[in-house]
Amino acid sequence: MSRMVPPRVIFFDAADTLFHVKGSVGEVYLSLARRYGVTADRDTIQQAFVKAFEAAPPPVFAVQDPQEVKACERLWWFDVVHHVFYRAGMFEGFDEYFEEVFSYFSRPDAWELYEDTVTTLSGLEAREIELGIVSNFDSRLYEILVGLGIDRFFESVTISSFAGAAKPSPTIFQRALQKHGVTAREALHIGNSLRDDARAAAAAGLRGVLLDRHGREAIPPDVVAIKSLSDVLTLMGERQDG
Repeated sequence: MSRMVPPRVIFFDAADTLFHVKGSVGEVYLSLARRYGVTADRDTIQQAFVKAFEAAPPPVFAVQDPQEVKACERLWWFDVVHHVFYRAGMFEGFDEYFEEVFSYFSRPDAWELYEDTVTTLSGLEAREIELGIVSNFDSRLYEILVGLGIDRFFESVTISSFAGAAKPSPTIFQRALQKHGVTAREALHIGNSLRDDARAAAAAGLRGVLLDRHGREAIPPDVVAIKSLSDVLTLMGERQDG
């Protein structure tokens, strides 16, 4: 793995890059839906979620007031979850069920840090590299970061619902760069999506790095890819012990 000139700022995607759902979305949806009489299996719900999430419009809203943004976020997720059970089987009491699901995923204990997250962020902090987040997550992210104990590492958090643009649009990266007063060439972005992270960052002028923890992607030859966050320290020329 060749070394690169350290950037002034490194941005990270959030979910499935720094942390992940405990279990799977399908497992959580099913566990909360059982008391409503749902009998669909976990895999059916998981597949329905993937399709509904991929088909959803970008989480960008034509409002700026924080409370209105949060209301729009909730409606966006209502549509996604509704489409999940449109495919997997609708049931009575869906509105109440949705409130439980939405609340559940706002809880930090619904999520789990990857083992390499804190050590990597600490290593980059020690090198005095500014850190930020660029994510299509909604405003529940702020509470989750605090609850997971990693909010202290980040000087900025840029999310689509407040940025007025969602990845892969270059606009959300431009908003993040402005917060740090750096040019795109001085920044690096790391995330688990080839399209929304590695390719999108490169299109915006940043250096993009694909985090492919499970070897699921066919990596194009022009894309820098890593298998764990700790590989970032190797890219920066950091010596790894153990």
